[in-house]
Amino acid sequence: MTDSTHHALSQRNSTAFRGIVGHAQLPSAATDLILLGDLTGRYATGSYSRLASDGRTVIPCGDRQGAAEHGHRITAAIACHVARAGGSIDQLTQLLLHPEHEGGRHTRNIALRSGQTRALDYIRRVWNSASKTISTTIALSSRHDAYELIATLRDRIETTPWRGERGRTALRVLRAHLNFAEIAGGPLHHASERQTAEEAGISRTTLRVVYETVLKPCGWLRRLRVGHGREGSTWYLGDGTIPGRGGPAGLSRFRSTQFPPDPALEEWTTPETATTADIDSTVLSRLMGHDAFTHHALGSAALLLISALHLRPDQTVAELVGTSSVSRATTYRTLKRLADHGLVQHTGETWTLAPHALEGFGIHLPDADNSHTAAPAQGWAKVAEQHGTWGITARRKALHTAERTAYQEALDRFAEHRSRAVVIIRDGRQVLVPVPRPDEVPPAWHAPDGRVLDPVTGRPAADWRVATDGRLILITPADQRSYDELAAAHAEALSEWESVA
Repeated sequence: MTDSTHHALSQRNSTAFRGIVGHAQLPSAATDLILLGDLTGRYATGSYSRLASDGRTVIPCGDRQGAAEHGHRITAAIACHVARAGGSIDQLTQLLLHPEHEGGRHTRNIALRSGQTRALDYIRRVWNSASKTISTTIALSSRHDAYELIATLRDRIETTPWRGERGRTALRVLRAHLNFAEIAGGPLHHASERQTAEEAGISRTTLRVVYETVLKPCGWLRRLRVGHGREGSTWYLGDGTIPGRGGPAGLSRFRSTQFPPDPALEEWTTPETATTADIDSTVLSRLMGHDAFTHHALGSAALLLISALHLRPDQTVAELVGTSSVSRATTYRTLKRLADHGLVQHTGETWTLAPHALEGFGIHLPDADNSHTAAPAQGWAKVAEQHGTWGITARRKALHTAERTAYQEALDRFAEHRSRAVVIIRDGRQVLVPVPRPDEVPPAWHAPDGRVLDPVTGRPAADWRVATDGRLILITPADQRSYDELAAAHAEALSEWESVA
């Protein structure tokens, strides 16, 4: 289609779209998508092919599966455009079922194959998903708006009190996602669990707990799409408001649990820390992935205190309790630990960061008793060595690399298992072309007593055994055929193939 014809068609249908959707006019991108379909292939990414584990080989998907996924993405995009323009589900139905609209081809195919009722039910599901997405996202018209939104989110994160160990860990995870969002140029970004865990300096187990107990329920993060293969999950960075309520969400532990209040003694019944915080999350982001700030080293409390002192030096303990959202007892304990490493110093009741503290180089304190304090740190690596945590990040990355490799190999084996059998026609009958046995056990995986070593952990796997001929047996009730039946079927196919060849 020429540019002049394309422009004329868009102009001719703009009035009709304005009547369907209401007073608001759809953007030109939405008009082109409805009339002409996905001409640029923007919504076809990953629909008709996928990459193998080597990252270069392209494995094509089935034509029908790829076309259906492509059509669904186009339909979802049109639904989002209509919802953002203030349209309704009836107006979306008119656009999708119009016989001259290429963007509704997928919906019309469903109507032809499965009936009008099934197509209307599909439109309703797509509309509900689009309405929910539009109501919880913000339209960004330019890159400047995106950066302004990210700056606003950063300020909100830095002034939100993150109380308790779980809250401080959630702050590290949220700051990691903010880093990904800054790189992506907006709140919509992609990140895997392993990538986020490495960025935040925590384990995947802790990461999942924080996701489910703090960040997702409190409206800070929303997973739009679960990652698969080499693609990370799709996330949307929120502003910390509870969906459907609009108010700010509190953390699970909003009070100090060291000394619960006693009403009979007229003790405090309000949170120990202030309702607002004031930290420099950029410093926290730069330090949180280091071994010196793992759970068994300085920890997350030290991160918050250093960030608070970097933003506003010369604070008392009472002020630090409010700006860092760390309880009073933990503040005293953490400040002493930092002072032992020469990272902070105090004059009277006022605390401040030592010179070059952010580089991890401590100094001797003139008023400290050197016989009762540890030697000052000479870098963050030295701090980690003193706490016995040096190398945790490197081991975590090595484990994640091994897990990624094993996962890709498993996906490749699954793809081979689900591939179509290759047959030839011989004398009017089909003869199966046998494939190499995929259950060979490499010699490096053999363990004593016929057991199999897990290539990821290096430990024997409980559910696997090595047969006398070197084949792998999976011992599980889900097996549909025994090992003898599988071996006999393979031998029969191989014999038949050899006789034909």
